[in-house]
Amino acid sequence: MAQAGLAGRVALVTGGGRGIGRAIALALAEDGADVAVNYRRDDAAAKETVAAIEKLGRRARAYGAAVDDADEAQRMVEAVVADFGFVDILVNNAGIASRGQSVEKTDPAELERVVRVHALAPHRLCQLVLPSMKTRPRGDVVMISSVATLHHAAGGAPYNMGKAAMEALAFTLAKEVKKRGIRVNVVAPGLVETEMGRRLMKATAGVDDLRQLDAAMPFGRVCQPEDVANAVRWLVSERASYVTGEKINVYGGGQ
Repeated sequence: MAQAGLAGRVALVTGGGRGIGRAIALALAEDGADVAVNYRRDDAAAKETVAAIEKLGRRARAYGAAVDDADEAQRMVEAVVADFGFVDILVNNAGIASRGQSVEKTDPAELERVVRVHALAPHRLCQLVLPSMKTRPRGDVVMISSVATLHHAAGGAPYNMGKAAMEALAFTLAKEVKKRGIRVNVVAPGLVETEMGRRLMKATAGVDDLRQLDAAMPFGRVCQPEDVANAVRWLVSERASYVTGEKINVYGGGQ
């Protein structure tokens, strides 16, 4: 049963059809929010997420759009505002992996695309959503970054650069909109049991089942999408009404 904490609020979750985005969308709906679910290609997964949200008694709708396409992003936000009236929670979650090449061998096109998805797209989405958000009693923007920005591992320049720029955007925006009642924060997971996480570990360590790693992970288990979602749902709740410009690392204190 939905809780009253986020009743009357509308969330737009990018990359909300699967993995971490789906868990966030469902968590916000459980707490009372209506949810606009953005997806890029997996229409079926987005529809499943919408159905699960509606089962919780909340309004939901799926919006297909590539967030790194400025025109598609604008059409999406305009459609969401037309359908729901406003957006007062924006979760910039959509992301892609880089290919693990050294700086010397990285394809410039890959660099541009990864940075565009992780940094330029959130910047544009914030621009598009802020006019609506400023009309509300409270607004929240949450960036889903990564603990990759803690250690900047070799072979990950595009991803590291994109996430670092995303965090810079968050900390800058937090200062700009604080007087308008809008909080901007960052949630940074480590390895999470998602399709992207499985592909990463298969490529880098030959591991097909992430649960094989449980014994070596903090607290005896691999991080789950719900662990990330719980950090988001706290940040957008009244329990975090005095929190902005902060980053929460969700990786069990080190992996």
